[in-house]
Formats: sequence, C-alpha cells, structure tokens
Amino acid sequence: MSDNIVGLAAVVLALAFPLAVVWAWAWQRGRKFRTDERIAALARGIQVPFEPDLPQPAASRRAGILLVAAALGYSLTFALLGHWEEDTMEAAVLGIIPFVIGLGFFIDAYMIRRDTRTSH
Repeated sequence: MSDNIVGLAAVVLALAFPLAVVWAWAWQRGRKFRTDERIAALARGIQVPFEPDLPQPAASRRAGILLVAAALGYSLTFALLGHWEEDTMEAAVLGIIPFVIGLGFFIDAYMIRRDTRTSH
C-alpha cells in the first residue's frame, strides 16, 4: 500500500472512532430517557404499552435496506479501488454476504406482512 492510503486510513479511523463513541452515548441516553419516561408514567398510574418502536415488518425492512445499501457501497468502493489495486476486486466480492442477508430481511418483511393480511 502506498503511504497516502495508510494516512487516509489513519485519519478516517481517528475520526470514526470518536464519532462512534458519541453515537453510542447518544443512543444510550435516548434509551434511558424513554425508560425514565415510562417509569414516571407508571408511577402516576398511567398504563404504558410496552411495544417495540417499530412493528416487525418495518424492522425487517429497515435492516434489509441498511444491509443492501452497505453491501452495495462496500462493493462499489472496492470495485472503484480495483482500478489502482488489482487485489481489491477480491474484497469487493465479500459485499455479497451482507447483500444476501439484506435480501433475506426483505423476504422476511414480505412474509410477515402477507401472514398478517391472511390472518385478519
């Protein structure tokens, strides 16, 4: 690898790690806020439904969208890098794994929605 790529990777990792830490902190804080809100409502005697934030088909669809988009971005990135480094085309093929898992989530969302329509 050239020194430019190593420097770029170092900068990306140096910025991505703090961003991930801040994101995890914000996510945990949001969860704590929702939990405290529910506990306060229960203390006042208000019934709070404990349902997931998203119904199951929407959660599967969201996971499918994220995995397919990530797989396409990953494969496209390494395919473009293949112009300069020939070995990166081998890494681009690994994008098939999250792509197929994402398609499985889409199929899961479709089947759940179909089952709920036929049961009603």
